[in-house]
Amino acid sequence: MKRLFLAIFTLFTLHSFAQNDPTVMTINGKAIPQSEFVYSYKKNNGPDVIEQKTVKEYVDLFINYKLKVEAALDAHYDTLTSYNKEFRQYRDQQVLPTLINDADVEQEAIKIYNDTKERIGADGLVLPQHILLMTGQNPSDSLMAASKAKADSLYDALKKGTDFAEAAKKYSQDPGSAQRGGEIGWISRGQTLKAFDDAAFSLKKGEMSQPVLSEVGYHIIKIKDKKQLEPYDSLRSDIMTFIERRNLRQEIAKNRLKAIAEDKKESEQQVMDMRADSISAIDQDMKYLIQEYHDGLLLYEASNREVWEKAANDEAGLQKFFKKNKKKYVWDEPRFKGIAYHTKDAADIKAVQKAVKGKKFDEWAQILRTTFNNDSVLRIRVNKGIFKKGDNGLVDKMEFGVADAKVKNIKGFPHTAVFGKKLTTPEEMSDVKALVVADYQEQMEKAWVEALRAKYPVEVNWELIEKIKD
Repeated sequence: MKRLFLAIFTLFTLHSFAQNDPTVMTINGKAIPQSEFVYSYKKNNGPDVIEQKTVKEYVDLFINYKLKVEAALDAHYDTLTSYNKEFRQYRDQQVLPTLINDADVEQEAIKIYNDTKERIGADGLVLPQHILLMTGQNPSDSLMAASKAKADSLYDALKKGTDFAEAAKKYSQDPGSAQRGGEIGWISRGQTLKAFDDAAFSLKKGEMSQPVLSEVGYHIIKIKDKKQLEPYDSLRSDIMTFIERRNLRQEIAKNRLKAIAEDKKESEQQVMDMRADSISAIDQDMKYLIQEYHDGLLLYEASNREVWEKAANDEAGLQKFFKKNKKKYVWDEPRFKGIAYHTKDAADIKAVQKAVKGKKFDEWAQILRTTFNNDSVLRIRVNKGIFKKGDNGLVDKMEFGVADAKVKNIKGFPHTAVFGKKLTTPEEMSDVKALVVADYQEQMEKAWVEALRAKYPVEVNWELIEKIKD
């Protein structure tokens, strides 16, 4: 009966939405309501966006986004186990908190209070100060005697009026409490050593104990205050803060999810699926946030397979693209392609150069690692790369002639040198590979979008678009 009511309610709600939510465009036969387009536009054109778009400018971006999602759906990326796991994880982070309300959190706060009150018991809480003279593990008889004598002497001085806090700061060997005048904060029974507990809870407010021996040493204990746990209302704010800081709302919601699943005899995932659907039917922002997760993850999967990863791994395509566009990759200033290195022994300066001379630049790191640093003793320290002025002090000084360049010295590696060559333009694709990959990906994406626009029909209600305010 509940499911039937939910289905009827959902259909009624969706029908109501549709009456006031006209179709702004149709992509591959799927109607896109105005509310979805406006949600996406506002989400991607907030005050923090550097390059904001007008509504008209955003139309093409939105269409391209939706076309890529269609491609992902056609490729059945939404059936991948990895995709569904990640999507549900993001979605459930939003949906799970809706399983509980403020009353549920209040109930948990009361439970925390009652559990605490029961744990504290009739003895209540005490606020002790103490001075600790440590004896350590397995102390000798002479050490025990000396510690006892010092404790007794301190106790006598305190009885005669010596300030307890000042004595704690000066003599206590508990560094945490000593700087606070011996104060260790409010405690209940069972939170400290038994001997300390027994002594502390036997004292009245303002009383001081004789030296008490525990497993760690001699304590002189003074009780600054005693109390019972305050009423719930006076501690409620602190308990709520505790719940938020420990993220206990999440635990409360998880427990509620488990209880619902057991009651309905369904899996927790089924419960979350139904909850997500029911919320989406009445909360438009939640609906589009969930859809944003759904479509965004599909877009990433499709883009990675069709463009990003595909372009990055297409070595032949990258080489061809570089040769065709080589004039584009011109540096504004020379670069040094090589290594800046430090050695333990002077003889290794030439040995390094001999090892890599005539070899491919991409192979240098492996050659140097196996030749000079192949065991537990490091003979050289190397920085390899394509350096511009300012990237490396040693290169600046030895190749670019910067007289005041700051060269970082490495302890134990006193001998320094550089080896490589100065370039005015890239000599091979790998010299500017990151730029080439980015440009090649951009070209592939444009071609992909063109193909998608040819494949999937798109109709835009420009009259309606004109009425949407930027």
